[in-house]
Amino acid sequence: MPERLIAGAPHFRTWAQDVAKGELVHTGIWEATPGETRSIKGETFEFCHIISGIVEITPDHGDPMTFRAGDSFVMKPGFTGVWKTVETVRKIYVTVS
Repeated sequence: MPERLIAGAPHFRTWAQDVAKGELVHTGIWEATPGETRSIKGETFEFCHIISGIVEITPDHGDPMTFRAGDSFVMKPGFTGVWKTVETVRKIYVTVS
């Protein structure tokens, strides 16, 4: 996703765990090293639970929100903004398209 890179040289890993409802629901674990990228959800709804690390998410025209290990949040369809990985982050995700 080099076209979305803002800063740094983040590396990403995904451990997909399950796919259901005809490919509409995906679950797994995702990891990113420090860096900043544009986040564009499109029509995807995503639940995230941070296992380790720190991220700062700033919606376009909004205030930054910081999430750490133990925090959960939802990124709704249509979300656009900046995802900044401050400290290598690992999250559990559930996406619904």
